Amino acid sequence: MTAVQPIAPVIPSPVRMAGIPRVALPAAVRPLPMAGPAAALSVPSGVVYGIGRIDASGRVTDQAITSVLGWREGDRLTLTASPGVVTGRRDPGGMVTVPARACIAIPAVLRRRCGLRAGDRVLLAAVPGQDMLAAFSFAVVDQALRAHGTFPLAPGGQP
Repeated sequence: MTAVQPIAPVIPSPVRMAGIPRVALPAAVRPLPMAGPAAALSVPSGVVYGIGRIDASGRVTDQAITSVLGWREGDRLTLTASPGVVTGRRDPGGMVTVPARACIAIPAVLRRRCGLRAGDRVLLAAVPGQDMLAAFSFAVVDQALRAHGTFPLAPGGQP
């Protein structure tokens, strides 16, 4: 076994430093800029957000969302779809009913039309004052973030 020799410190001795001329600093040194507080952002009043997952039967559940809307078993809903978004409103003439378990059941036809699949997570936005709920796919949320211009690209510059 060999003896371990300690490594000499890298701190120069005061004798060596005495021979190095000192650099004079400018009289007025400007401080570095500090980040200020961000502008106060708030969620629009009257909107409640949640996250849900679509199960194999097309049901999406978020307790806060279903309770704030006050939708109950048997209430009829009209659901509409666009790419990545399903919107529901209470409507006595609606073709979809709220099931016993407080959730929203999105029919397979609408899920296919808007590109939602079982297991997908969705951003839920409820507007109780309009008796309306929207379920946004995360692909739509991602597009909105990228359109805002502050969302970073994936490694390699690919969106």
